[in-house]
Amino acid sequence: MASQEKTDSSQQQLQFAPFSSALDVGFWHKLTQKKLNEYKLDDGPKDIYGYYYNGDPDGLPCRLSLEFNAFDQSETTPPHCFSSRGTLVNFNTLDAFKTCDKKALLDVTAEQLWDDIRQGSAIQDPSLLSRFRLLTFADLKKYHYCYWFAFPALLAPEGTKLIQPPEKLDKAMDQDKITALQAAYDLASQSLGQEPAFFLISTEDDKTVVLPLTAWDQVTDKSKVMFGYADPCTLEQYPGWPLRNFLCLISCHWASQLDQVTVVCFRNRTREGIRNSSHSLILRLQVPSTSPEISCPKCVGWEKNQRNKLGARKVDLSSSMDPTRLAETSVDLNLKLMRWRLLPSLDLDKISQTRCLLLGSGTLGCNVARCLLGWGVRTITFVDNSTVSFSNPVRQSLFEFEDSLGGGKPKAQTAAEKIEKIFPGVKTRGVSLSIPMPGHAVGTSDEAIQQTRESVQKLEELIDEHDVVFLLMDTRESRWLPTVICSSKRKIVMNAALGFDTYLVLRHGMKPARDQPPPDQTPSSSSSSEAAGGAVGGAAAASCSTSSISLSHIPGDKLGCYFCNDVVAPGDSTRDRTLDQQCTVSRPGLSMVAAALVVELMVSILQHSQGAYASAETSAKDSHLTVDLTSPLGLVPHQIRGFLARYHCVLPASLCFDKCTACCDIVLASYEREGFDFLLKVFNKPRFVEDLTGLSQLHLESELIEILDFSDDETMSTSSQ
Repeated sequence: MASQEKTDSSQQQLQFAPFSSALDVGFWHKLTQKKLNEYKLDDGPKDIYGYYYNGDPDGLPCRLSLEFNAFDQSETTPPHCFSSRGTLVNFNTLDAFKTCDKKALLDVTAEQLWDDIRQGSAIQDPSLLSRFRLLTFADLKKYHYCYWFAFPALLAPEGTKLIQPPEKLDKAMDQDKITALQAAYDLASQSLGQEPAFFLISTEDDKTVVLPLTAWDQVTDKSKVMFGYADPCTLEQYPGWPLRNFLCLISCHWASQLDQVTVVCFRNRTREGIRNSSHSLILRLQVPSTSPEISCPKCVGWEKNQRNKLGARKVDLSSSMDPTRLAETSVDLNLKLMRWRLLPSLDLDKISQTRCLLLGSGTLGCNVARCLLGWGVRTITFVDNSTVSFSNPVRQSLFEFEDSLGGGKPKAQTAAEKIEKIFPGVKTRGVSLSIPMPGHAVGTSDEAIQQTRESVQKLEELIDEHDVVFLLMDTRESRWLPTVICSSKRKIVMNAALGFDTYLVLRHGMKPARDQPPPDQTPSSSSSSEAAGGAVGGAAAASCSTSSISLSHIPGDKLGCYFCNDVVAPGDSTRDRTLDQQCTVSRPGLSMVAAALVVELMVSILQHSQGAYASAETSAKDSHLTVDLTSPLGLVPHQIRGFLARYHCVLPASLCFDKCTACCDIVLASYEREGFDFLLKVFNKPRFVEDLTGLSQLHLESELIEILDFSDDETMSTSSQ
């Protein structure tokens, strides 16, 4: 519907066809990305760019289009289109969108327009005459958008009127003149490097020439000049919206030199390869002169909605989008809100790109996987060799009753299927694999050895393919081989183990990279060694030979592994187990607590500037309550030991043990040198690794000390009698 400019009753009405917004789906996708990755909670004005076209067929509205490249000024407009500059304001809440002062926002753009007109900036750059303002609110969880366009247009100077009704170009000019106008326009386009949106048409000496607005002073006979603009309107009797601001420019700078103003509403339609401009309009107007010193004229331009009333429009893209993509965006949004509001330094990409290997797909494995999804981890691999039993679904959160029927489905593959149903954007798989263990003899048959070799090789390949390995198995000895391989390959190892009402969460120390010194560590001096003594125990404390290391702040390359506090090699812990010992019997909530903590500890490590080499904070004398936080997420302890009966946990730390059966230098050197042959000896010979590391000698020396102590006590007792 055309918009009217009313004058007094003796004058004809000048009417304009308003712009209609045309937003491509790509624009909304780009806005979504900008909101998530760049704007965040910033609701300040942003520059955007649109375009309009003057070659539409009859019946189409006067459109201003925005596409995916609307945010990039360097992008060129499509051929035969004309750029329009805009300002985007994306509100953070729907209430802010509804209650903002829209008149004030429009007035700001009007002032900019008027300044560009009266100062002559719009003569140098006529695209400044085509401005727009876009208000939006994006509900990125549902992909619902609210928006309202304004196409600011200054009211034409009072006294502007039509001298005669609009006339089609082919009625005012013969075909030769129309052809000459088209040729002149094409020549000007080549000279300017783009098709002009606003221009001068000189007909001096019966020669038609299209000139830029800056060439006004070069024209000798001003009466032979017409004003032209690319008209996006298709109506027979009405010009398009861009003419409104163009008339203000004419009134401010040139109307005083003319008795009447002739405007060509240039429409450049091409159909089936044939060009046609004869449907363009000629307007003959009386335009009074306006002083540049006056205040800004009134401004109109808010777009009407689908009900033809002033109001916002809505877009719902959820039904047309891939649900998987919707879920992924929503998960990302939840995480990014944490970064926007609380943790600006949070590196979410580092978390999402971390590939996690879960050895064990039972109670701990299921809960760890759910926590990893919550943190946006996109690659999760499950490893297990058992099947779902009837007792599993109530405690193992990824399984259902149907999974236990018919002997039970494989745990690893079933867990992978279920986690993908929860979030299709995750890259997951399940691997059925029995991990060879010390104390579980392989035997000497070729078939058994080959099967074990293949299992070791598969485990090595899996560890190679991942960044973090979670040890979540039922038995102590099943953690030995992954610990050795991960120590050799410098992988982050996260360990979680359950008792009845106790749990252990532990990160393994990271060996220094080969041929490289460990990263600089600055030990904390806030706690004394005496205070830390309670946090460091067993063989690790006894083996410490570096007196300069603060036992309450151990560097990551000096931290022990799961086996460093043991003075015996892992063996067959399942032999002669009673029924209650064959299963992990623990309080039902314990696995959820431990699973959550082991994932949170992993994320804290990833966010620390030194990663797995981060020094471990402890709970010695409550130093963890006052220590400076070195990770955006807080402390990065070595261990978390929890006692559910007392609802209490401590943060001990222990040094690596130089006779550790899993991570000491001689074990790693033997594994790296001999490979499977070394492992086979460990599997088949119960005391092999103890002899290799010197634990056997340590036992003998300990027994000798006990004998000597006993003899001394006996002698003293006898002499006293």
